[in-house]
Amino acid sequence: MAHHSSVVRPRQLTESEHCYDMREVQARGGGDATRIEFQQHGQDVPWLLGWWAKSRPDHTAVIWDPPNGPVQRWSYAELYRDAGRVAAGLAARGVMKGDHILLHADNSPEFMLSWLGAGLLGAVSVTTNTRSVASELRFFIEKAKCVAAITQPEYADLVSGAGPHLDWIAVTGAESPSVGDRFSSLLNHDKTFDGRAAEPAAPFCIMFTSGTTSRPKAVVHTHANAIWASRNGPRNIDLGPDDRYLIYLPLFHTNAQSWSLFSVLGVGATAVVMPKWSTSRFWEVVLRHGITHMSFLPFCQASFGGDRPVSGLRVGVAGALMPDSVDRFGLQIYSAFGMTETVTHAINGKPCEPLLPGSMGRIAAGYEMAVVEQESGRRCGEGEIGELWLRGTLGIQMFLEYLDDPESNAAAFQDGWFKTGDLVELGPAGNVFYRERNNDLLKVGGENVSARQVEDVILGVPSVAEVAVVAKRHEWLDQVPVAFVVTHGEVVDKAGLERRIIESCRSSLADFKVPRAVYFVRQFPRGTLDKILKNKLREHADAAEPIR
Repeated sequence: MAHHSSVVRPRQLTESEHCYDMREVQARGGGDATRIEFQQHGQDVPWLLGWWAKSRPDHTAVIWDPPNGPVQRWSYAELYRDAGRVAAGLAARGVMKGDHILLHADNSPEFMLSWLGAGLLGAVSVTTNTRSVASELRFFIEKAKCVAAITQPEYADLVSGAGPHLDWIAVTGAESPSVGDRFSSLLNHDKTFDGRAAEPAAPFCIMFTSGTTSRPKAVVHTHANAIWASRNGPRNIDLGPDDRYLIYLPLFHTNAQSWSLFSVLGVGATAVVMPKWSTSRFWEVVLRHGITHMSFLPFCQASFGGDRPVSGLRVGVAGALMPDSVDRFGLQIYSAFGMTETVTHAINGKPCEPLLPGSMGRIAAGYEMAVVEQESGRRCGEGEIGELWLRGTLGIQMFLEYLDDPESNAAAFQDGWFKTGDLVELGPAGNVFYRERNNDLLKVGGENVSARQVEDVILGVPSVAEVAVVAKRHEWLDQVPVAFVVTHGEVVDKAGLERRIIESCRSSLADFKVPRAVYFVRQFPRGTLDKILKNKLREHADAAEPIR
């Protein structure tokens, strides 16, 4: 087992160790410190928390509601105080401005206080997926050059083994941890957080991309990124100071951080945080705390069947889920498109706006958009499908950079435009229609096949609950489409259902779009935010019997 000394070793990473190359950032379309300092002058995370601590000290900022254990509340004054105690505790451990701290934990009060406390000090939180295995976590720690870690008892040994060179590990919980020290040691000390000058251009947080198609990349968000999310997020979803946003998605992800929590902090509203999604507890929590807003994902739909309780819940923020498709749930769906790289919603649409059916909205204020034909680089016209390119100031609207990864940075940008990898169609009156990830675009004998189009047909076949269409390697066509299907309940005659699926596709699609095989599975492999890991399905398809 790795040894982590409790002796404080004050140290400071050099500029070259941090690898924030602002000249390289500028070459990709902006993001220079001077521009950020002027656009977000005097505003960073410490400023934002301090503002509400002074102007709205007694208003509830955060409510923690676990299934087992008492409900906990923090006013804005208390949140600023306790995050400041963590900042002072980090400083007492030798953490300095610019140091990177691994934060490997599920949703918890300690996560929020550590994430905000590091920001107050000027350190950078590296928030990682708790479903990661040892090799992935080792990569995260080494890539981000983390100097210390904060985690939970169930992950302590994993973190210790993956990061043997970490200066120290703090572990949450009341019992003495198997490695490291108690998290409470960061709170129980004599030092206080004395504040610091605002630095909008300074890095605030690092998140890793999901890595479904390649090695995860370390996405750097600045304090100015956080301020941007706090200002534009609430405007995009009509969130006010007396509203309450339910956060159940993992806090290590940009949806919970930028879309949700910073939207709350932007207007002095209230965040109600659950450890994770719970269908059985959902309405109980909504009614108990007067929830008005939530992130709405497909798995939430089960809670909106039958008789819906009377409540103040009125807004669901759904990524690329269209308003007209969920009217039956009695909830106003605000559609939004964004990525970790775009910080918050880059495209959004509200039910009150004149949107076409199926549209996910229009380009959001502060961003620029282009739709580009991938092979030629030609700008697409109305009705054409192309790759979505986005542009904004790096370090404000857009992420600062992929940390220490010049190849990925160069590949992701062209003439200042960020290439999202998503295929969209530009419709009338600026409506944007999501089509699919270009990584899922199939090439069958030189013909493009949209997996989404085939999936929509298969979903219309009785007994099909979920479907994912992927490419399977083929000896002479390069790729052919195959379908993975989850059924409603147990289906005895799977061969018959496969025939009905193929027949339905043949009657609705060109022959090269028809799946060559159907594989029935009980469930799909999923990643962050319930995304289907199609790379895993492709691996299963390629390992299956070859198709002639």
